[in-house]
Amino acid sequence: MAGFDKNLDKEMFSESINFETTRITVGVFAYNEGTPKLQVSRENLNKSTGEYTFAKLGRMLKEEAEKVIPVMQKALQHM
Repeated sequence: MAGFDKNLDKEMFSESINFETTRITVGVFAYNEGTPKLQVSRENLNKSTGEYTFAKLGRMLKEEAEKVIPVMQKALQHM
């Protein structure tokens, strides 16, 4: 079985919401011309390097959810 090929993953929508030390990205992707799917991911800011690194999304604060839900609604239009 072949592994994941980034070249076959088509990004149809992506928008990030920045918070103080994290950002949450909502995206719609279709792999290998398949059914578009919604993806929500988190990246945390590394204060020493100033770069973002992937983190498990897990739970969201109310403030995060209030800002992410409207972006998810926009993403649905691309599915």
